[in-house]
Amino acid sequence: MTHLSSISEAPPSSGNPTHHHQKGTTMTITSENPTTSHRNGVDTTTLFATLDAVKQMPAAATFQFRAHNQWVQGTHSRSTIHDFFGVGEERSHEKEFVFDADHPAVLVGRDNGPTPVEFVLHALAACLTAGIANIAAARKVTLTEVRSTVTGDIDLNGILGLQDVRNGYEQVTVSFVIKGDAPEEVLRQIVEQSRQRSAVFDVITNGVPVDIEVEVG
Repeated sequence: MTHLSSISEAPPSSGNPTHHHQKGTTMTITSENPTTSHRNGVDTTTLFATLDAVKQMPAAATFQFRAHNQWVQGTHSRSTIHDFFGVGEERSHEKEFVFDADHPAVLVGRDNGPTPVEFVLHALAACLTAGIANIAAARKVTLTEVRSTVTGDIDLNGILGLQDVRNGYEQVTVSFVIKGDAPEEVLRQIVEQSRQRSAVFDVITNGVPVDIEVEVG
């Protein structure tokens, strides 16, 4: 995600600011200060500046992420992720990311990539881990290791239409190993705080409305 060192309604600051106008509001994004402090690979100065700026302009926190998918053959499809909307304008990643998804041979696929439900496990692990790194940095805790294993139990009788059971996971379990220069209690608190603020955890546990639009050619 784009690093934002400042988003404010104030006049332009020093450095090389870029101005974006949205509904009469000027948002200023200044270049990153090379002297800012880093911990766990996180630019904490930018992190806190972003939090303060969003408090002053909540609309800047409105984002829309996108994935574009194309069927290849059989159960194999390919998604590309590049463009998104955030901080008042259309943006893009520094490069396009490509992900193949498929089913293993035992599920009538050719194993060209992980299954879609495995991507869900990856998304949960990645979201929680990113949160842990940010929160630990904000609390001045230096991490030395963060590992996790995410498992999902599913009964395929549901998607096969053979039994009246849910189609998705019946249980998801995340097991973390976390090490750093803080007491055990603090490390556990960091993981818990990440869970509380995880977007993917929220999507999985609380659900989200999904609209499916179809264009027939």
